[in-house]
Amino acid sequence: MLLQLYGTTCCIVNETAAVYDLAMTLAEPSTRLRPRDPRLTPWRAFLTAHARVTRRLDEELRAEHDLSLGEYEALLALAEAPDRRLRMHALADRVVLSKSGVTRLIDRLVADGLVVRDQCLSDARGAEAVLTEDGLGRLRRASRTHLRGIEDHFLAVVNEADLAVVERAMHAVSDRAFPGAGDGPECAPDEAAPEPTAGR
Repeated sequence: MLLQLYGTTCCIVNETAAVYDLAMTLAEPSTRLRPRDPRLTPWRAFLTAHARVTRRLDEELRAEHDLSLGEYEALLALAEAPDRRLRMHALADRVVLSKSGVTRLIDRLVADGLVVRDQCLSDARGAEAVLTEDGLGRLRRASRTHLRGIEDHFLAVVNEADLAVVERAMHAVSDRAFPGAGDGPECAPDEAAPEPTAGR
């Protein structure tokens, strides 16, 4: 009797293990990503579309206004900021560049007279990029080309009903990758501010 009971117990344990293994096998495709997972298709489509559209927008801005897409986005971020000025690391967040990358970008804009560097208004140890009148005028002229490109390469092919879904999804992805992006002290002394210009 004891042997029979023991055998039954073993059978139950073995069946339970088999059911568990089957459940894990069935669940695995939905929880673990593999190279041929069909969920990678929208991800790859997103990467391809982003690369192609940004390349086209960049080409159009360079051809018509001698501005790169990154330079345009920096000018736009400054134009939308209070007093048309932003601390350097805040500008880097807006245009999705590293600190060194945004420094080189601002160097080019300063050389063209579109931006000036100035001391941070709330902390003299920090530096801010400030949009000039020439920079604002250049941005306004280039915006017609840029907006036309967005209409032609994005809005013309995405159904209006899908725009809200795309927006929610991209905000969620962005927030997951960099939660709290853009937060921080108003002016940070991470880049030496220039000496005040005479007559300012």
